[in-house]
Parts: sequence; C-alpha cells; structure tokens
Amino acid sequence: MATKILLEGRPGVGKTTVVRRLSGLVPGRAVVGFTTEEIRQAGARVGFTLETTSGDRAVLAHVDFPRPPKVGRYGVDLGVMDRLALPALRAACADPLPGQLVLIDELGRMELASASFREVVQSVFASAVDVIATVHAHSDPFTDALKRRPGIELVVVTHANRDTLPAALAARLRTA
Repeated sequence: MATKILLEGRPGVGKTTVVRRLSGLVPGRAVVGFTTEEIRQAGARVGFTLETTSGDRAVLAHVDFPRPPKVGRYGVDLGVMDRLALPALRAACADPLPGQLVLIDELGRMELASASFREVVQSVFASAVDVIATVHAHSDPFTDALKRRPGIELVVVTHANRDTLPAALAARLRTA
C-alpha cells in the first residue's frame, strides 16, 4: 500500500524545510513535485515562488499581480501551476515509476485556487504512488476532506520535531 502523509503545521513552522530535506534523503527514488518559498523585499513578504524538483522556478503569487484570483493581498498566477506543477503530477498518476515519490508543498489557498490543481491532487492521492504533502492547519473543505480519507496519515510539524522529521520520514519510506 502506498504511503500517503499530510504534514500539517502553522505558517513558518518548517513544513517546506522538512519536504526539501526529505527530497535529499531518498536516494534511488524518482522524486517529483514542487515546493514554495517566500519572496522578501526589505524584510517584508511580497510574494511566493514555486520550484519543481527538477529545478524549474517561477513567481506564483505577488503583491504586484493585479489579476484575480486574489488570496489576501497577493495576486496568483494560476498559469504557473499549469505549466510547472501539474505536468509532473499528472505523469506520476498516469505512468508512475517504480518507487516514485510525489512531494507537494503546499496544499494552501494559493495553490488550491486552481481547479486543475485540486483535480490532480485528488488523482495523486488516489494513485499507487507514495505522497507527502504539506497542508495548512486551518480548516478548508478540500484539505479537510483529504485529511479524512482512508489511508491518510496526518503528521503535525512543530518546532520540536521539524529537524528530526525528514530522517524519520525517509526511514519510513525505505521500509514501505
């Protein structure tokens, strides 16, 4: 049975760091997916980038993006999800490689603004591939439904466990 883990935590607790470190601790596995990162100017957060595990990178959301959808003060470029994140996730569902691992950071409001992304996430979690995804701690109909799915393990990321989680998750994936 495939491993399906949601890493839940408050903003800034280290969910992205856990996923990035984990990706380097699973040699021999094909890892696909993406991470997100804040864009800061003069100490203030002004946006977010999306970076795929293959190194492609683009601005996902920014305070200077005027177009909808808007999430808080950020305009979101859903085309970034379509161009960068979705192709590898779709391929992982349609034709998974042996031992493939899908990493998704994050199932947050900006990413979930894309209906195509929500659809692909459903497919990934229904597939036979191992998945580790980060998820916000607040309630949301989409992520709440994922958390209730059979076979999903919810792991809460805290300041106390964030440094040991990557190695613990890698060990679990080696024995799965």
